Amino acid sequence: MGAISACIFDLDGVVVDTAKYHYIAWKSLANGLGFDFTEEDNERLKGVSRMRSLEILMEIGGVDLDEETQLKLAAKKNEEYLQYILKMTPDEILPGVKDFFEDLKAKGIKIALGSASKNAMTILNQLELTPYFDAIVDGTHVSKAKPDPEVFLKGAELLGFDPANCVVFEDAEAGVEAAINGGMRCVGIGSPEVLNKANFVVPGFEGFSFEKMESELK
Repeated sequence: MGAISACIFDLDGVVVDTAKYHYIAWKSLANGLGFDFTEEDNERLKGVSRMRSLEILMEIGGVDLDEETQLKLAAKKNEEYLQYILKMTPDEILPGVKDFFEDLKAKGIKIALGSASKNAMTILNQLELTPYFDAIVDGTHVSKAKPDPEVFLKGAELLGFDPANCVVFEDAEAGVEAAINGGMRCVGIGSPEVLNKANFVVPGFEGFSFEKMESELK
């Protein structure tokens, strides 16, 4: 692997915790369809596209819906979710993230976003983080869901670096696999048991630095 020239970040669960808002919106949808949706169920939706999330929700509830109804329900869920994220503030940035971004900038390391979320720009603007990113790839730019590496490969391409020079930060198993499939190194954010395919795993960004990352990846 080459020298580290760029870092590519997933959004939900890495930079900010929007999972709680997704959960409230999906739970509301499930309840409207006549079944419950637990936080454990919600874990299955991590890093998954909106339509695939709806398919999983339907599997959980044992319901079968035509395509037109599915599209309407996915839009309804997104509208409810948007109501929550439009109230987000920079206080919701996860601890240590901004300091780590500052550290990367000081070292001349490029920063990209690689997220399945179609609301990524709205969230970054609400958090006032957009200026930190040299490239942004979100759900409006890709057609293949993780573990396909498309979102990360596009990020590397926009930054102008080979995948071997990029490090991905991910909190979902499918995201870690996407990074590996794209020929990139990966730092897992969260549980070592779940993210055991990552090069190494940290609980979060507090006290984390470029030097620590570099030494762990050597």
